[in-house]
Amino acid sequence: MTGVQPELWVDRPSEAITFYQAAFGATVVHQAGEGEDIVAQLAVGDAYFWVANTDPGQGRFSAVAIGDPDTMVSAARAAGATVTSSASDEHGWRLGRITDPFGHHWEIGTPIGPWPP
Repeated sequence: MTGVQPELWVDRPSEAITFYQAAFGATVVHQAGEGEDIVAQLAVGDAYFWVANTDPGQGRFSAVAIGDPDTMVSAARAAGATVTSSASDEHGWRLGRITDPFGHHWEIGTPIGPWPP
C-alpha cells in the first residue's frame, strides 16, 4: 500500500470513527489502544487515513483547537516554518501559506462563508 495517508487528531476518536463509518462507509483497517486513547487506520474505498486522539503536549491539536489560519500560520512559524504568504482573505477563503523545514509547501485555510459558494 502506497500513498499519502493523513492523520486526523480529534478530541473523541471513537465518536469520529463511528461518524466516518456512518457518513462515508469507512472501514477500520487497523486499531490500537483503548477508550479514547486510540489510533486507527480507516479506509474509504482505496483512500486511507488515520484517526488519533489529540495530545497538545506532543503538538497534536484538533482542528477546533488550532483555530483560524492566522493562529496556525503563527504556530508553524514558531516551530520553524517559513511563511510564504501571511493569512489573508482571497477567493472566499482565509488562507496562509508556509514552507515547512523539509521543503514542503502548505496552504492553510478555512472558508469565510458557506462552501461551496
